[in-house]
Amino acid sequence: MHDISSIGGMYQNWFLDYASYVILERAVPAIEDGLKPVQRRIMHAMKEMDDGRFNKVANVIGQTMQYHPHGDASIGDAIVNLGQKELLIETQGNWGDVRTGDGAAAPRYIEARLSKFALDVVFNPDTTEWQASYDGRKREPVTLPVKFPLLLAQGIEGIAVGLSTKIMPHNFRELCKASVDVLKGRDIVLYPDFPTGGLCDITNYNGGLRGSKLRLRATIEKVDKTMLIIRDVPYGTTTTGVMESIVKASEANKIKIKKVVDNTAAHVEIQVHLPAGVSPDLTMDALYAFTDCEISLSPNTCVIIEDKPRFVSVEDMLRLSTHKTVRLLERELEIRQDELQEKWHAASLEKIFIENRIYRKIEECETWEDILQTIDAGLKKYVRIEGEKEKANDTRIVLRRAISEDDLTRLTEIRIKRISKFDGFKADEYIQKLEVELAEVADNLANLTRYAIRYFEGLLKKYGDGRERKTELRTFDVVTAQKVAVANQKLYVNRQDGFVGYGLKKDEAVELICDCSDLDDIIAIKRDGTFVVTKIAEKTFVGKDILHVGIYNKNDDRLVYNMIYQDGPSGISYAKRFLVTGITRDKSYDLTKGGKGSKVLYLTANPNSESEIVSVQLSDKAPARVKQFDFDFAELAIKGKGSMGNIVTKQPLKKITQKSKGDSTLGGREVFFDEVVGRLNTGGHGRFLGTFDTDETVLAVYKDGSYELTLPDPAIHFDLRNMVLLRKFEPDTVINTVYIEGESKLHYIKRFRIETSTVGKRFLFIPETKGTQLVCATCGVVPEIEVKVQKEKKGEKLTERIHLHEFIDVKGWKAMGNKLNYFKVLSVELLTDEGPEPERKQQVKKKGPATIPRPAAPVPVAEAEELPEDLGPVEISAEEVERAQALLQRKPKSQMTLF
Repeated sequence: MHDISSIGGMYQNWFLDYASYVILERAVPAIEDGLKPVQRRIMHAMKEMDDGRFNKVANVIGQTMQYHPHGDASIGDAIVNLGQKELLIETQGNWGDVRTGDGAAAPRYIEARLSKFALDVVFNPDTTEWQASYDGRKREPVTLPVKFPLLLAQGIEGIAVGLSTKIMPHNFRELCKASVDVLKGRDIVLYPDFPTGGLCDITNYNGGLRGSKLRLRATIEKVDKTMLIIRDVPYGTTTTGVMESIVKASEANKIKIKKVVDNTAAHVEIQVHLPAGVSPDLTMDALYAFTDCEISLSPNTCVIIEDKPRFVSVEDMLRLSTHKTVRLLERELEIRQDELQEKWHAASLEKIFIENRIYRKIEECETWEDILQTIDAGLKKYVRIEGEKEKANDTRIVLRRAISEDDLTRLTEIRIKRISKFDGFKADEYIQKLEVELAEVADNLANLTRYAIRYFEGLLKKYGDGRERKTELRTFDVVTAQKVAVANQKLYVNRQDGFVGYGLKKDEAVELICDCSDLDDIIAIKRDGTFVVTKIAEKTFVGKDILHVGIYNKNDDRLVYNMIYQDGPSGISYAKRFLVTGITRDKSYDLTKGGKGSKVLYLTANPNSESEIVSVQLSDKAPARVKQFDFDFAELAIKGKGSMGNIVTKQPLKKITQKSKGDSTLGGREVFFDEVVGRLNTGGHGRFLGTFDTDETVLAVYKDGSYELTLPDPAIHFDLRNMVLLRKFEPDTVINTVYIEGESKLHYIKRFRIETSTVGKRFLFIPETKGTQLVCATCGVVPEIEVKVQKEKKGEKLTERIHLHEFIDVKGWKAMGNKLNYFKVLSVELLTDEGPEPERKQQVKKKGPATIPRPAAPVPVAEAEELPEDLGPVEISAEEVERAQALLQRKPKSQMTLF
């Protein structure tokens, strides 16, 4: 037992030692310089080798192995990783490509040297703390005195024992500006910037702390209806990996593509060719949902602070780094101040020694001590030490410290040639120059924050060019797999036997319903009035005597069922209109009153809440005198699936047939445009575009001088960067534009109406000559622009306002337009917006009594208690209608101008 206890204790100590070693010496970077030990040793080795020329990476690896007690492979990988970040190391040769995943060439073929940035920012032997290397033969830095938030600029990833770190790279320019803001006492917020570009959703970034999350997307360009182009890849993926994921999704029938072609060279270009009839917008969403075109990253900002791993936010890390930089700058100033003071001290003693010919007095001295004493006595006649009592009419030079024996020895070493050529005027200039620099250093020490701000601004100016942000920060809409899944299956039903699915045997009893995907839910309504929603499968039993089968979308609030059923116990027939919401999958629900013998007599599913008129024929045995009449579903309010409905007749029925199809009783669909995600929606997010009926479209005008009519489909992507305006299209809409003609460089004004009706196709309304560009466009009722012109070369500059509707009449969409001005146009500014925002009106049914639609959010009990669900339409007065409209009307958001 004693031996087992001893071994257990030893194991515990060894494991803790190993874990500490991996955390501190291999995986996690230090806050002081933002480097792992291997990276720090590489930088130190390259500094020792630095002579301004490139060195073979193989030689750098060999030099680094004097400090790093590990194999050459790990050192080589770390050098390549540093070189690919293009900040500390200048590279030459094939260093691979992080976008394509291509590896670097062998170390003997590639070369490297320290960048000018690294030489300026990373090294200073005077402020470096040193330690012995692992074999005790050399010294290496404990940490390098880096005067920049290097860790945040490069990013890093490491896995230790029991913890890991994953810090995202950030933009160089933004880090410099943020450090300045920290020194000025301002709040800061940092977001990642990846070298591969792309799109990034930082909604849940939370400073990179544990539990944070990033969503990264590739930029996908819609070229036409048959091709998409991927312009970059998410950070951490490669073009090869993205292509493989696309092919894999295609083979699994999750997306439909014809082929994928990789044309990546200087820039990423992956062409995705689509077969005819496949929507590019839905395919774009499917690429995000099923491939590596969208990935998620979980940052975990862990660094070593005071020899312990700490979890901090990137903002706190920047503050720590900035204050550390200030301390390093202060230390460098103090060292420089000491150096200047020593130079001034030596120059002053030398001037006195030579000008007063003190060197002649040592000719008669016989011993070294006599020489030093003679020089010291000669100097004291002309100098006094700072703090020493001043005599009357004292003209002696004040020294900042006492004269040492080293000072006297240095004077004896002055050569005769230097004494003979001594120029007192130049000596005074040199001393004065030292005094000016000393004053500047003292001022910087007294105003250290100002000096540090100038330092970061200097870094931004010197090294910031070409380091603009590559990653675009966006908020993504959530792409669910069910919405974008390709219809790769066919839904069949065997009504008699009660089976549904995509794997039913094709026989006479099997009926094809529609195309579907293997991710869809289906709804099955039986003749007894019960229904169930279930996940689609090859073959599922839902119950015999199936009346209706379809695809179920829980978010569809427009699909309305019109139904007439007969209650079994009473024989009374009821009519109801209902939505199917709030269901539990595979649970059976009853649409009737639930009595035994109840059955559905008539049922239709209406995608846009269409009403209908049916002809009801009573049984021949019915005692009623009139045995046939019409029933209008438009008179019923749309309620929940559990509502009882309104009585149609108490007499037995013979049959019910549809007489005519009606309009949507919910009116047009309210459509909004979310400028953040570039999508249309019906959920009230963003700018209200208007109420759209089935055949109405959206007008989009683009910066390339084209317009397009599209359906108000939430699946369509709108490119905000290239869009000028977006609004509901009205037949009398007039587009007012100003453009520059490419050949003449003249400005033209053009006003036209849309004369085309093709949906989904762009039409160019400005000339196709090279260099022609759209300046502005508006559909405002009273369009106005401000024009600045110059009469002659270096002549008078004038500003005038022009009402476009007075300047030119409405012409055809292919017309050239009128010239704006014969003078040189300096600028054109649009003064009008898109006019008044569309008014949102509460929809009230045209036929039957006024009914109050159920609001999206619950109304207070005082207003809702008089509206029971199962009593049919409620007869209300006009005043009550106005009151309900005011209660339910949501105030539209202010319109945003896109141009």
